[in-house]
Amino acid sequence: MKLDVVIDVVCPWCYVGKKQLDKALSARPGVISDLTWRPYQLAPDTPKEGVDRTAYYQKKFGNSPQLAQMRERLAAIGAALGINFDFETDCKIANTLDAHRLIRWAHSSGAQTAVAEDIMRRYFEDSAYLGDVDLLADVANKAGMDGDLVRDLLLSDKDEASVKAEISQAAQMGIQGVPMFIFNQKSGVSGAQDASVLMGVIDKIQADTAAS
Repeated sequence: MKLDVVIDVVCPWCYVGKKQLDKALSARPGVISDLTWRPYQLAPDTPKEGVDRTAYYQKKFGNSPQLAQMRERLAAIGAALGINFDFETDCKIANTLDAHRLIRWAHSSGAQTAVAEDIMRRYFEDSAYLGDVDLLADVANKAGMDGDLVRDLLLSDKDEASVKAEISQAAQMGIQGVPMFIFNQKSGVSGAQDASVLMGVIDKIQADTAAS
């Protein structure tokens, strides 16, 4: 079974969704033969130098209790999944294009899942700046990729157009929020669903395939 997961690495629900997927795949081992992480940008206009996270959310939510409530909920859900969300440490939100380029390059070596998770972990748990080329090169190196080559590629415009085209394609497909799980290029599940929901979709697809 093929699975494409559309994410943005600065979306906390994508990190939650990744952990829920881990649980689902542990319960259904060997079912997904082709897993690909696809790019999306919630804020494609974020400047290259990034923006201050506190100021960004202050501008977006103001003094609304919505943000605090969302973070409390995320912290509780994350803790149950082994995520230690840090929303208090000062940090910058990066333009995620470079991070998505790295995830794209990781596909050929089978390191996509490890790279995507490490990028999200560093941002949400370590408050790291994902626009740092050295940080992304270190992520690549730890995943068994050539970190020096990745650094050189990130300093060029390699695959920027291809990643932007994928993001545009996702929008054309009607994707407006992430994560989005697409099974066999036709069955879509939106949002950071519980592992049981993802398992249910997998089971239904298998049953339908067997019946046909």
